[in-house]
Amino acid sequence: MSDLWLAISPTSGTNIMIIMEIIKKPRVTEKASFAAEQNVYTFNVAQSVNKTEIKKAIFELYKVKPVKVNILAVPVKKVSIKGKAGSKGGGKKALVYLKAGDKIEFI
Repeated sequence: MSDLWLAISPTSGTNIMIIMEIIKKPRVTEKASFAAEQNVYTFNVAQSVNKTEIKKAIFELYKVKPVKVNILAVPVKKVSIKGKAGSKGGGKKALVYLKAGDKIEFI
């Protein structure tokens, strides 16, 4: 078990900083906005977490129980800006499915 799992388990208490390391931020894109209408929310997550840790972190942070979680790898993309080569950072994103009555509000 990872340290993140131990940090959000009910026996050790909840640490909000650890949860914020698991779920970095919601992905606010046009595609994610259309998916949110279908109760599917998209988040950027840490590279080392698994589905169970994401489910627990969503419950602790938003007080809703996810039905299922899908994890996708976001590839690193090569870009060129003013003739200089660089790269856009990749990462990991999670699609969180909720029940029909549940909702997550982003402020």
